Amino acid sequence: MTEEEKKKSYFDLLEHLHVPENFDYELLFVLFEEATEGAEGMKDQNPIVGSFGINPIELTMYLVYEHSFHLLMSGKEPKDVYDDEAYHQTVCSIALDKYYTNEHLAYRMDAYASKHHPSISTITLYLNFMLGMLQRYQRGDKNLNLIIDIMTKGFQMSKCICSLLEDGFETEAFSTWRTLHENECILQVLVKYGLPTIQRYYRHLTYAIAFRKGLKTKEETDAIFVEIKEKMKEVDLKSKDMKRFIEYGWLLGVPDVMKVEGFKFNFRDGVERISGLTQYRSAYEVSSEIAHSSPILIYSQKEYYHHLSLLLLYESFFRMEKIFASLFMSMVGKEEQEAYVRMRNLYSNELKLSYEYEKRQMSRFGKPAEENKPSAPKEGE
Repeated sequence: MTEEEKKKSYFDLLEHLHVPENFDYELLFVLFEEATEGAEGMKDQNPIVGSFGINPIELTMYLVYEHSFHLLMSGKEPKDVYDDEAYHQTVCSIALDKYYTNEHLAYRMDAYASKHHPSISTITLYLNFMLGMLQRYQRGDKNLNLIIDIMTKGFQMSKCICSLLEDGFETEAFSTWRTLHENECILQVLVKYGLPTIQRYYRHLTYAIAFRKGLKTKEETDAIFVEIKEKMKEVDLKSKDMKRFIEYGWLLGVPDVMKVEGFKFNFRDGVERISGLTQYRSAYEVSSEIAHSSPILIYSQKEYYHHLSLLLLYESFFRMEKIFASLFMSMVGKEEQEAYVRMRNLYSNELKLSYEYEKRQMSRFGKPAEENKPSAPKEGE
């Protein structure tokens, strides 16, 4: 390949990576060439590091961000540093150090599965596909937008759980499932009870903004607080209950919610109870302990929480995907519908197999989440 062909190929890569042209593609090509030469020189100094080779995309991204950062902090333009050898050396050496250290020599937690394991790779593929469809969705109806936004956040958190598990952060993944469970319960209630509940939810978002002093004027804020107090009085709540009412009062949009046995303005006896997902109460409690840095976080049984996190993730995912399919299919064109049906037909069985695999792994422990609290290690262990 000639020098011009190499340059054109690299420019195409930069364009594909959406690198702004004002970063100067010519300069970035020079920096990449110099960094690559530097990597070759490292083989003699450190054969182990040199044996890793170079991923041009990853190295390019480190170069782009270092270049952007140093230009910003120095107040210079690309033309000012084109022939600046010291600048080139600084950017290239830092980019190479970060590339090798972060990509090849980084500290790795002991994980029970990699991103290539079907239990993780299958659901990740499916999540990427759905999030791509949601991103392309043409926003319109305000009430439907709320459902889409909550669903999108739920799928994003699902991806986050997968990423944490890939890197060996099992308790952190389990803790994130706690937030996903909250998100899913809200979604279930809003979808089931529809417009009155959605409208209430929006109003309570305004209440929350006012509570955090986020409204434009004091008069507007004062008017909102008058409204909040009036609404609280209607359900016999006191001033000390204001924060709970702001966070959970939207549940009054559910018909006869005050007559539901055991109902309270909180998550467990409110949102979770109305969503019909109280079977996850024990897992939620243990996850809450981990989120608040109890001894379980420090002395957790990694393999157990890996499989528990995945099992719970799959169960939440199946319910959210059902909502996605029923709502989204009615909102998109024929081409998007067909694409999703193809995806579902290809991978629904693979998802079920992965779920069954995780159930089988969990059965080896023989204890529900609340009974599997590990004890601190004995002295000398």
